[in-house]
Amino acid sequence: MDSGYAELRVSNAEREQVVERLQDAYAEGRLDHDEFDMRTHLAMTAKTRRDLDVVLVDLQPAPASAPGRAPATVAGPSTSEERMLAAVSHGLGYFTLFVGPLIMMLTAGKRSEFVRQHAKEAVNFQLTVLLVTIVTFGFGSVLYAVTWIVAAIAAVFALTGQPFRTPAILRLVK
Repeated sequence: MDSGYAELRVSNAEREQVVERLQDAYAEGRLDHDEFDMRTHLAMTAKTRRDLDVVLVDLQPAPASAPGRAPATVAGPSTSEERMLAAVSHGLGYFTLFVGPLIMMLTAGKRSEFVRQHAKEAVNFQLTVLLVTIVTFGFGSVLYAVTWIVAAIAAVFALTGQPFRTPAILRLVK
């Protein structure tokens, strides 16, 4: 790399392009949350092109023509409609148990992987709570109070465009 190029000052637009590449790498699972935060900070405070290059040095995109490798897909939402549908799929569990999220997964989930992942998580959560209630002869119904809280948290994650994974549930729907 030409040292003159490396010392050129960068613009806000160049910083934002690097942050977008970091967001893609984070969505693909190539960066964990702490590393994403650190690299985003470094990109936003970069002064020269060398500073930006350092942030991306090990994140060069894999060649699309590499044998046996499919192009990576970004799991994050691309529209506010997808985020809203994902949040609704969690909220439907309040009233319909697993049926509403299942319908969302089978309909809107066909158009959006983001909606499908959130709806699938809501279905699995509601099925787990239902099975616990049946197995405990109704005593597990106390868990339904918890479902409101978990569904609300999951809906907030969906609205902010983040993936959500409910801890300690059965993963019956893959």
